[in-house]
Amino acid sequence: MHKNIYKLGIITFIGVSTSLSGCFLKKKKPAPTPVVNKPVATQKPGALKPYRDIISAKAKTDSGLFAVHKVDEKYFYEIADTLFGREMLAVTRYVKTPAVDGVYGGEEINEQVWVWEKRDKQVLLRVQSYANVAADSSEMFQSVRNSNLAPILAVFDIKSLGKDSNGVVIDVSDFFSKDINAIGLSPDTRTAYKITRLDESRSYIDTIKSFPINIETRTVKTYLANNPPVDNSLGSVTVELNTSMVLLPKVPMQARLYDQRVGYFSRRQTDYGIDAQKATVTRYVARWRLEPKDSAAYARGELVEPKKKIVYYIDPATPKKWRPYLIEGVKDWNAAFEAAGFKNAITCLEAPTDDPDWSPEDARYSVIRYFASNIANAYGPHISDPRSGEIIESDIGWYHNVMNLVRNWFFVQTAAVNPEARMPKFKDEVMGQLIRFVSSHEIGHTLGLAHNFGSSVAYPVDSLRSASFTQRMGGTAPSIMDYARFNYIAQPQDQGVLLYPGIGPYDKWAIKWGYTYFPGKNMDEETVVLNKWTVARAGNPLYFYGRQTSNPIDPRSQSEDLGDDAMKASAYGIQNLKRILPNIEKWTYEEGKAYENLQELYGEVINQFTRYMGHVKSNIGGIYENFKTYEQSGAVYTPVPKAVQQQAMDFIIKQAFATPTWLTATPSVKKFDDATLSTRIGRMQLVTLNSILEFSRLARVIDNTAKNGNQAYTINQLMSDLQNGIFTELGTGEKIDIYRRNLQRAYIERLRYLLTQDQSNVNEPTRIIVDYSDIRPMTRLALTNLQQSIKRALPRYNDALTKAHLNDALARIDLILNPKG
Repeated sequence: MHKNIYKLGIITFIGVSTSLSGCFLKKKKPAPTPVVNKPVATQKPGALKPYRDIISAKAKTDSGLFAVHKVDEKYFYEIADTLFGREMLAVTRYVKTPAVDGVYGGEEINEQVWVWEKRDKQVLLRVQSYANVAADSSEMFQSVRNSNLAPILAVFDIKSLGKDSNGVVIDVSDFFSKDINAIGLSPDTRTAYKITRLDESRSYIDTIKSFPINIETRTVKTYLANNPPVDNSLGSVTVELNTSMVLLPKVPMQARLYDQRVGYFSRRQTDYGIDAQKATVTRYVARWRLEPKDSAAYARGELVEPKKKIVYYIDPATPKKWRPYLIEGVKDWNAAFEAAGFKNAITCLEAPTDDPDWSPEDARYSVIRYFASNIANAYGPHISDPRSGEIIESDIGWYHNVMNLVRNWFFVQTAAVNPEARMPKFKDEVMGQLIRFVSSHEIGHTLGLAHNFGSSVAYPVDSLRSASFTQRMGGTAPSIMDYARFNYIAQPQDQGVLLYPGIGPYDKWAIKWGYTYFPGKNMDEETVVLNKWTVARAGNPLYFYGRQTSNPIDPRSQSEDLGDDAMKASAYGIQNLKRILPNIEKWTYEEGKAYENLQELYGEVINQFTRYMGHVKSNIGGIYENFKTYEQSGAVYTPVPKAVQQQAMDFIIKQAFATPTWLTATPSVKKFDDATLSTRIGRMQLVTLNSILEFSRLARVIDNTAKNGNQAYTINQLMSDLQNGIFTELGTGEKIDIYRRNLQRAYIERLRYLLTQDQSNVNEPTRIIVDYSDIRPMTRLALTNLQQSIKRALPRYNDALTKAHLNDALARIDLILNPKG
């Protein structure tokens, strides 16, 4: 490469001064002949320094998207002129975090589109927004452009021209090491930890690495905090962050419009260029760019390979015995891509060990990263182009302790019917298949697929006890993107039934919808075809998509459930838990070990039982949600039938609120419980009770009554059924045990909540103005009725504990109904 070397001549000036003193002049000696040297050129103010003065010989240089130079403790970018004006996606994530729940390495903090702009002797870093758009052919294009000026995130003085004079050098040290909100902690985290400022003395740039299409910057930042997540004595919180800057394609891929009837991750934009009489919100789905190698063969309906495959690499840190299962989990998706017309569309390779330039941080490579961590999790994020939804790169995070998570699920859901789950440590082949299942699920996310929590409702409960049915369907649900873990419905006599989910009919349909190639069609023409496909499948439960929510209004769209009848499925599940519990000590036995494993899995039994109650509870006040377009007939929102809601309430009263003695009577509890069992059971009952008596659910019950009258399960019936089920003993005079006493107190306190609180700080899907609703009058009536029932029942009881409990209940009710000042 030709190198231009700039030299500056050195010119030295020597000043001569004379001093005159007294009233007369002495005769001067002849002045010496001055020495004339070449003058020294001083750098003009604002002039650029020579390249070698900034990037000295001792600089450590990393070539890539930008050349990154480290000189002592400073970092410099050398930006080529050709990259000014190019759009780059900057994503900041946690790398390491404090040991607190809810914040994990790999979690995204912020995402922006950066554009580097050269202006005079400075470089501006602008943040380009795609919240509002219009096609450049649209009359609205210039208006949208004028209304969306890209803000300036940072300004850098140009220190020097680039080595070959086709770029510039800037110092980015302060930008990455100081407190810049865009690449630091989020505002919510700052508020939660009460962060005051960055402590620069304990913050630094760890590394900046440059690759052909991305630059990875890892920083350690310490913030002064008044409410740190761990160890208040420190008064600070330290996090390790990574900012990934990825070059976006010059020409964006053609976007595909989102459809709420098919589950894809998407990006929102307000499009002013659409021929509509209002600003239109559009959403583009996230997907890889797949184009056929042989377009003619593809058009004939033949399976063809894509021009560029989706390739994942296994992190070299991954234990060798698990690598084949991770690889198979990736390749399992080829069956789905065949539905879109592609063969061998996706593969997984072991990372090369003989290529020193290969790095898992290189955005040209998507990697399954293995972390030696006790976090029981795995995650599948991706980086996608906000202009089109094109997935550029993805790194799956795989934590070592995810194996413990799937071990617990597999044990508690299948040990009653599956000898391979009846041991404290699974055989490698069993664990390998569990790893393959998790791998497939996470890969689905990196292909753009969201969770489909409604998928599992497609299969009748009793069909999941059939070997022929589960083998024909390839698993326990139509989608591996559901949280339909393992077959807890199967009973011991159901030999040959499949216990795992797999790539199912919905997954194949979703990939067909998202990845079918339409040569010559624009986005709108594609949308017409895709809509016809979707409408043709409407009503078929195999292709039903149920969105993920933390508190679903549709009981079909739930986490961890199986089958089309929550009561029947849960009844089968409870039968299996009752089979597991008497054997739990034998099946967790480890010679020379304490009982930690026994305690952990007993807790998982209670957790699983709580899940079953949650699945059933969601039917109460539930609404079936079937998204439709205008050409589809029928309702979008349909209340769960009254009989089903009553059945759900009855199930919970009998299974959860009547003391589950099968959970308390096992001798195994004596091996680890130190008087907390009543708390464990009480917590399960409390979670179930509070989720029934929540404003959102009661609001839907009231609304259903207004719309459907006697066909609805009314709030009066709900409150009456629930109260009678929790206070059954008042009518019979039966003994009230400790679990029931705790539950009854919890019920009264929940009524206090309904009567005195509001929804302002509650995350619930249905909003209501509580003061204007029927919730508080019905709550007051329930308390008054309960007060009268307790007074009538008190004379029947002679034991001091029960009388104390009932008198305390009366005092609590009186304080609620008649609060004192």
